[in-house]
Amino acid sequence: MSSVWDDLDLLLDSPSSLTVNSTVRGTIKEKPGFNPGEDAAALRKAIEGIGTTEKTLIDILTQRSNAQRQLVCKAYQDATGRTLCDDLEGDTRGDLEGILVALITPPAKFDCQEFIGAIKGAGTTESVLIELFASRSNHQIKAMCDAYLAETGRALIHDLKSEVSGDFEKTLLILAEGKRVESTNVDVAKAKEDAKILYEAGEKKWGTDESKFIDILCHRSVPQLRQTLVEYKSLSGKTLQESIEREMSGRLEDILVAIVKCVKSVPAYLAERLYKSMKGAGTTESTLTRIIVGRSEVDLQDIKAEYKKLFGTSLYSDIESETSGDFGQTLLKICGEDGK
Repeated sequence: MSSVWDDLDLLLDSPSSLTVNSTVRGTIKEKPGFNPGEDAAALRKAIEGIGTTEKTLIDILTQRSNAQRQLVCKAYQDATGRTLCDDLEGDTRGDLEGILVALITPPAKFDCQEFIGAIKGAGTTESVLIELFASRSNHQIKAMCDAYLAETGRALIHDLKSEVSGDFEKTLLILAEGKRVESTNVDVAKAKEDAKILYEAGEKKWGTDESKFIDILCHRSVPQLRQTLVEYKSLSGKTLQESIEREMSGRLEDILVAIVKCVKSVPAYLAERLYKSMKGAGTTESTLTRIIVGRSEVDLQDIKAEYKKLFGTSLYSDIESETSGDFGQTLLKICGEDGK
């Protein structure tokens, strides 16, 4: 079965969310004529009035950039002596509370809190760890690690070590160091050589040498890896993803496939995560919140476009049919209707 992940034709020229630090592909932009004091007063009225006016909370918090929301939080605290976060937690419930609090959290701190949520409690949520580390740029990973240190006083890598093991751990720890090469230069000869190393460590060998896969996939730059994917297919007749799926299993397979997908297209990888979070048994609201809020100023426009290509329906209409109430409304506002 051929899939979007087998198509390498346009790969070498397409932009990558792992290397671009820009907000132009987000759905949320700075609001012109923004006044933090006015917003804070409106939020206060919505929270302190008889019965919280959720619509006001949603309208304000989804139509400002994260940087503007930080200024609103400060104005709110200056005016009331309370934090907006505490008041939202006191006044809203469940998934709505989760998404409104996510909106007023700085992005690196939000990633850090998602990481903490994934490692605490009974059993680690590996799928969240995979998503966080495979889809984030070096810059985002470093910011998440800094936020973790500020929040807990401990190094993220230290705590990660105690939660995972084996080759899966090795892969996550390398990604968590945020050391992927940033150069945009592509060495074609090196890509051919890496492709050959991967082929000989997997398809051609009895038993797989996982360490070669981990080393190459976690360290090379995105443009270099893209060239390697192309060389691998012309050498072996298969995509690297197909080979990983044949040769490996379990969590290691999951994370290496996620890295390959993100090297090709972070938005397509996240579109697939969103689809699975809605179409599986029961909707995974925390995944919807993490991706929709977390990518709202990064590449949510691209995620919407990839979603449509992959699944033939719009992200907007799937969110509309799979979620409800104020939580669903908040997601839809962030997502934006254009090209439903």
